[in-house]
Amino acid sequence: MSTEYEENAKILKALSDPNRLNIIDLLSCGEKCACEILESFNFTQPTLSHHMKVLIDCGLVEARKDGIWNLYKLNINNANRLVLFLLKLVTEKEKCICDSKKFNVHCNTDNSRG
Repeated sequence: MSTEYEENAKILKALSDPNRLNIIDLLSCGEKCACEILESFNFTQPTLSHHMKVLIDCGLVEARKDGIWNLYKLNINNANRLVLFLLKLVTEKEKCICDSKKFNVHCNTDNSRG
């Protein structure tokens, strides 16, 4: 499996949690401190830390410290890369993965391969 698929699968797995999708939506408005993000949710600071770690580890969010504050922002380059990957994945193309001999097998009417 290509690295591109693996990297994007990691991001999509991180986004499979509705709370993390909501965090991404909040960060699309700009950099926020943890306390600002936490105000939008009904969970504890340790739970927020877990969600932020997942989003940072997959590359969608960047973190920095400013004194006692933890600040988070969307990594727009990686977010755009994901959008382009998904667009490429679902768009018809001249050279399709299905054209390779590995995928060019059809089932007969009796469900045998041939």
